[in-house]
Amino acid sequence: MFLGETDIDVIENAILNINPKLVIIDSIQTMYSDEISSSPGSVSQVREITSKIMKICKQAAITTIIIGHVTKDGNIAGPRVLEHMVDTVLYLEGERYFSYRILRGVKNRFGSTNEIGMFEMQDKGMCEIGDPSSVLLGERDENATGSIVVATMEGTRPILVELQALTTQSVFGLPRRNATGIDYNRVTLLIAVLEKIVGLPLGNQDVYLNVIGGMKLNEPAADLGIILAAASSYKNISISRDTIAIGEVGLTGEIRSVNMIEKRIKEAEKLGFKTCIISESNKKLLKEKYKSYIIGVKNIREAMKVLKLI
Repeated sequence: MFLGETDIDVIENAILNINPKLVIIDSIQTMYSDEISSSPGSVSQVREITSKIMKICKQAAITTIIIGHVTKDGNIAGPRVLEHMVDTVLYLEGERYFSYRILRGVKNRFGSTNEIGMFEMQDKGMCEIGDPSSVLLGERDENATGSIVVATMEGTRPILVELQALTTQSVFGLPRRNATGIDYNRVTLLIAVLEKIVGLPLGNQDVYLNVIGGMKLNEPAADLGIILAAASSYKNISISRDTIAIGEVGLTGEIRSVNMIEKRIKEAEKLGFKTCIISESNKKLLKEKYKSYIIGVKNIREAMKVLKLI
């Protein structure tokens, strides 16, 4: 049932008369109340309307979804008071040129905020992707250099994504560093570690890093993958298609342990990966036996020797 109305008093009467199971307000910035003189979307209007909606729906036990606009930076547009009043805040993220959408919780009074849902835009609407890892890895090239798979955690859910790196001779005096889906500062730090510890002369190389599928990697478990992908591209040596790298890299080149390593390895095995390169500390803590070959490394030199990159 649709109601084309922006007056909160009319909306309140409609909700009380119909008593629905679910109410969707789209969007909160267009709603107004005659009791307040300020314009729709102002702090006082949003606070008053949200307060009214919450009072009605909590008294009648009606689930309510309030839709708000988002700025170019990805934050809730207009007054932030809306975020503080509601029980849960969900962001629907997605790149303009990708069909995938990620539903991410940033506030949740009833549980974890680390979980995500992944969907794909189809002709019948947004459809859930039950196995995001297989979708994100579906088009990998067999012998491409500068490509490796890493296991990232979204809450308690492991997702495998492909990392691609490209190094090329810099035309200008100042080499470029470009990162898509990864923190730029983290990339420059890891390239510096690669130069200092291993001695790869990347000072005259442009380095480009990309996460396939429009995903964004925020956790340090992808560090080892970034290092190996960059070295693979520079050396022009491909990494085996069934190899996955998981580990945080320190400034001295050591490989540090990451959390939930068992879940990451099981997800990799499920998708047919046969070799897992992880921290030596993580390997010592493994309790189960796995089908894949687990290689524990202490530093990036050992990891690169395993893949014959040095």
